[in-house]
Amino acid sequence: MKGKLEELTNDELNKSLTDSKEELRKERFRSVTSKVDNPKRISELKKHIARIHTIKQEYVLGIRNPRG
Repeated sequence: MKGKLEELTNDELNKSLTDSKEELRKERFRSVTSKVDNPKRISELKKHIARIHTIKQEYVLGIRNPRG
C-alpha cells in the first residue's frame, strides 16, 4: 500500500479504514485479556482512523480533490 493517506484513492481509503478498525478492535481485546507489547498502538490506530475520516470529509466538502 502507498505511504501517505493523501495519495490513496477513495476505495483504498475505505479498505484502510476497515483494516484499521479491525486492528483497533483486536488491540483493545488484547489489552483487556493479556499484556500488550506496544500500548501506544491503540492511540496510533485511533489517530490513523481520524485522519482517514478527515480526508474523506474534505473530499465531500470539496476542499480536496479525490484521486480515484
